[in-house]
Amino acid sequence: MTHVPCFLDADLHGKTVLVRMDHNVVKKGRIKDPMRIEATIPTLLHIFKQGGRPILMTHVGRPYDKATGAITISEDEAVGPIVKYLEEKLQLRGLVPDCPAEGDKGITDLGPIGETVAAMKEGRADFVYLPNTRWFHGEESKNEDSDALAAKLASFADLYINDAFGSWQPHSSTYNVTKYLPSYAGLLMLKEIANLQKVFEPSQPLVSVVAGSKFDTKIGPLSSLIRISDKLVLGGVLYNAYLAVKYQLGIKGLDPADLALAEKFLQEAGPLQDRIVELPCIIESDSFESAESWRVRKIADLKPGTQLNYVLDIAPESFAEEAVREVFAGASTIFVNAVMGYTTLFTEGTKAMYSLIDKNAGAQKLFGGGDTIQDFRDLLPGIFAKAVNDPQYYFFTGGGAILDAIVSGSPYGMKPVQALIKTS
Repeated sequence: MTHVPCFLDADLHGKTVLVRMDHNVVKKGRIKDPMRIEATIPTLLHIFKQGGRPILMTHVGRPYDKATGAITISEDEAVGPIVKYLEEKLQLRGLVPDCPAEGDKGITDLGPIGETVAAMKEGRADFVYLPNTRWFHGEESKNEDSDALAAKLASFADLYINDAFGSWQPHSSTYNVTKYLPSYAGLLMLKEIANLQKVFEPSQPLVSVVAGSKFDTKIGPLSSLIRISDKLVLGGVLYNAYLAVKYQLGIKGLDPADLALAEKFLQEAGPLQDRIVELPCIIESDSFESAESWRVRKIADLKPGTQLNYVLDIAPESFAEEAVREVFAGASTIFVNAVMGYTTLFTEGTKAMYSLIDKNAGAQKLFGGGDTIQDFRDLLPGIFAKAVNDPQYYFFTGGGAILDAIVSGSPYGMKPVQALIKTS
């Protein structure tokens, strides 16, 4: 059995603990949804209980330009709102080091971190929260700069805890830092891995639902999911491209690259294509930006060569069809990383699907992805409020992390998790 070292087994008393969280919840200077913060509080409280002194860190947004290497620092992506939330929630005091940026290179001088950590040790704060990790020079680099940053970060602490399941990319603060400190998983990380195992070893039948706006980010997970799922349901551009290729339809707005990848996916799937559940009714709209002119179209009525305008949602009528209802009603495990509508103007398909899934009270329901969970909460607030306390539901804090693990074929496949295993 794979062993991921748990921080519960570490001696934290009097230790300075570097903790990577996934608190990427700030949009334009405000917290959009505190769910990811709330999910990490048990780990944080245990550190305090055991006498540890935490240095917290997270990324916020995408300030790093991969093409130019430039880092843009903006208060819209600062950690201040997160610190304020934790202070009010836990009645504790936090400090953020004032690390100046060196032009578009980002933060290169980490000296102020040492001064702030010293202040915490003197009792002037309960925790330190570093600036946005993606403001640091080297955080997303693919060269020696990542190791250099990791070594500097490690110099301020005695051990490292990764509780950032959603931060699955191997960056300096999630991956390289494990080379320099005893490293452990936090409670949330272990909880997410345990629930991800239910996708790989499900109670069958397993029904997987995946959607997206681009095929290139989903072809890997789809190729894996169609092999481990009894049924696969597609939405968004994924379903549009599937329909266009299989039935030789023209759909306005589809990128040729998406069509090529859909064709590749179907060729590689071969006879497993039979596992794809065809949703029989779609919403066709004359406009991508307006919900005023639309109609329901039945797939069965479309002849090869038919040219469609924008297909922006699955029609809710699809989820009233007996064959589709039987698929969801008969599932023992349902994995969802999907919003059926392609824009926020069309949400009825998503709402109908989530309602149908909820009717299967006995199935284990695993939801992943920020948009997926946000839509569930917004569209069906009553059902969602009950679901968060229902053991048959689990809401992951990271959608991309789940898909990365699925591609790797293991709940332990993400590189930051592999880094923790190697240090044990």
